Amino acid sequence: MLTEVLPPSEETINKAAEILQNGGLIGLPTETVYGLGCDARNAQACLSVFAAKGRPADNPLIVHISNLSMLSDIVSEIPSKAKILMDAFWPGPLTIIMPKCDKIPKEATANLDTVAVRFPVHPVAMAIIEKAGLPVAAPSANLSGRPSTTTAEHVFRDLNGKIPLIVDGGACQVGLESTVVDATKENIVLLRPGGITREMLEEALGEPVALGKGVMEPLKDGEKALSPGLLHKHYAPKAEVKVILGEESKRCAFIREEAKNCARPCVLCMEQNRENFEGIPVLSAGNTPEEYAHNLFAALRQADDLGYTQVFAEGLDLSGVGLAVMNRVERAAGFHVITL
Repeated sequence: MLTEVLPPSEETINKAAEILQNGGLIGLPTETVYGLGCDARNAQACLSVFAAKGRPADNPLIVHISNLSMLSDIVSEIPSKAKILMDAFWPGPLTIIMPKCDKIPKEATANLDTVAVRFPVHPVAMAIIEKAGLPVAAPSANLSGRPSTTTAEHVFRDLNGKIPLIVDGGACQVGLESTVVDATKENIVLLRPGGITREMLEEALGEPVALGKGVMEPLKDGEKALSPGLLHKHYAPKAEVKVILGEESKRCAFIREEAKNCARPCVLCMEQNRENFEGIPVLSAGNTPEEYAHNLFAALRQADDLGYTQVFAEGLDLSGVGLAVMNRVERAAGFHVITL
């Protein structure tokens, strides 16, 4: 199969919509990461997504919409607190888990009776979904377990020959997958942090939001993943990743010492700390937690491109988007976290 990478012209959007309508797969940009999209109502198309990614069948997909009227064919009810969050954050990088209706096959939801739904704000994603006239199930467009894709080039590297079309919408704005919340219980539970932070959710709801199982620690054997992104090791480059936490001077000294024993080490750190690692290659996490989020997956892919075998990743505190960054980077490290 020849994989085309095309800019988002009217012709390309029409072509993408036709592929979806015919049960095919496409790579499409969103504000979070690139998605691997299919018709969410088509069980065989959903299975093709799992096959293309090498994705475990117990890892549910997220269903994307382009207008609220599509919800009636996806969910059986809209809980009251889900409605509050929809009003506050949709369209945007928030996924809400609600009770599923029968039109969405269990192949899309990993046999769960719930479905994860998102209304993306990216104009190209919305245009493709609207033109296709169907809900689009779309996990991140990467090989399973690898760092997520934030550019069309990343998608091409992972899925070339497996899908017919990648729509190139440029680099993703957020850089981390959407925030996922469970709205099926009395109180909202945060299952995957993202650009919509825990603090933002709490402000909108006027009440505390609990962290779900598996957010900052591995799920136990036998525990079912209610949300994408809860696998033990995920988002990982080929290089080994270690997350280093603690006071800055101790952290920097530890990394410098450990790097002496590594064949090809590098450091993923904030720009203001670059000067602490003279002689060690640095992958820039940017100047703010938001930039760290935006740069993370591209930096992990760059580590492999440059042949590094060890990534020492600086940690952040868990406020704001720092929670989302640490959720991803700790999984990239298989929870190999060193606290000094």
